[in-house]
This record gives sequence, C-alpha cells and structure tokens, in this order.
Amino acid sequence: MTEDTAYALLWILLFTAFGFIIGWTCGEVLGRSRCAEGKVEELRHQLKHAALPTQDRQLKEIRSVLNDVHKLILAVSKGLQKPAR
Repeated sequence: MTEDTAYALLWILLFTAFGFIIGWTCGEVLGRSRCAEGKVEELRHQLKHAALPTQDRQLKEIRSVLNDVHKLILAVSKGLQKPAR
C-alpha cells in the first residue's frame, strides 16, 4: 500500500463519517419536527372539543355583571353632576 492510497482511504473514511454524522443529525431534526407537528395537531383537536358552551355562559355572566355595574356607576356619576339645592 502506497502513501497516496493510504491518504485516499483516510479521506474516504473521513467523508463517510462526516456524511453519517450529517445524516444522523438531519434525521433527528426531522423526527423531532414530525413529533412536534403531531402534538400541535393533537392540541388543535383538543382545543376544538374544549368546553365552549361553558365559556359562552361565563362570558354572558360577565357581560351582565358589567352591564349592571355600568348602570350603577352611571347613576352615581349623574347624581354627582346635578348640584344640590
């Protein structure tokens, strides 16, 4: 085996190892992104089936409370605007 052949085999070994490392890394990244996409889809599915009627009911309750508070504040502020005789 000559010195040139030894260098050629060394370079082939280095390029093969480098390619293997790059392939492994890309595979890991691709696997993680696929797993993350699956989890996002699962969370979207759960969000669609969340308890929307209870949220609507809570929003109606909050709206009615805010309306009642607004009426009370408006009545008090109008009473302050009119001067006493």
